[in-house]
Amino acid sequence: MRILLLGGNGQVGHECRRSLATLGEVVITTRSGNLPDGTDCGLLDLARLDTIAPLVERVAPDVVVNATAYTAVDRAEDDVDTAFLINRDAPARLAEVCAARESRLVHFSTDYVFDGAGTRPWREDDAPAPLGVYGQSKLAGEQAIQASAAHHLILRTAWVYGLHGANFLLTMLRLASEREELSVVADQVGSPTPAWLIADVTATILRQGMAASGVCHLVSAGQTSWHGFAEAIFDEAHDLGLLARKPRVTPIPTSGFPTRATRPAYSVLDTGRLEREFGIELPAWRQALRTTLQQRA
Repeated sequence: MRILLLGGNGQVGHECRRSLATLGEVVITTRSGNLPDGTDCGLLDLARLDTIAPLVERVAPDVVVNATAYTAVDRAEDDVDTAFLINRDAPARLAEVCAARESRLVHFSTDYVFDGAGTRPWREDDAPAPLGVYGQSKLAGEQAIQASAAHHLILRTAWVYGLHGANFLLTMLRLASEREELSVVADQVGSPTPAWLIADVTATILRQGMAASGVCHLVSAGQTSWHGFAEAIFDEAHDLGLLARKPRVTPIPTSGFPTRATRPAYSVLDTGRLEREFGIELPAWRQALRTTLQQRA
């Protein structure tokens, strides 16, 4: 299998470099043309739509895995054009090129396509209603791919973290070494999902073969709040010897930590379709967290 991986330096892209390598040849691109360790790779800036088709034609992949996105949720509120360029227009062009050369397309999306007003895990067929520009642009990207003739799989995920890049886990570990007490939002609920899990499931799906095009939800099992996630990070990290002491974690409402963009209050995604169609058993979020921290230890 020949795979074109877009965004090999991001959280999910970093882990996909490892997981997809078991399937065949992986051609990696980043916006700079370099990986974090300085290694050269392919160059692709999705803001330059005219460069997408020549790259795909040159690589001639069986599968394109798009691990790139405009993910600055708050900045997107004031940078609307760029958010839609990266999250809608680029995937649309990518899908068009994939359809023309019959390459399969795997694209990652987000819980932000929902408004978070539900009380049960969101299913793939629930009506989307994004609250902000980031979610709107990601939904528009989904719709553009679905409207194309490309053989595609859209994997929606949420609360992504890992040992690379900027994310909640690494921020909490850093703050734990600097402060004795932290205040963390307790009224937003979701399923913390490590990047390695997303990458491993993606590889499993490609190994089995993508059947019909569609959308699947991919998150760890169970749910917690950001406050609960923070406490779990400190407990597990302390047990593994990564923290000398655990800071106190004070729960606060969302109103106590105002942000430019509104966050969904309930972001738990129903993963039943993924589990049924691909026979994948997803780990509980706490187990996945411990596995992640064991890698760091």
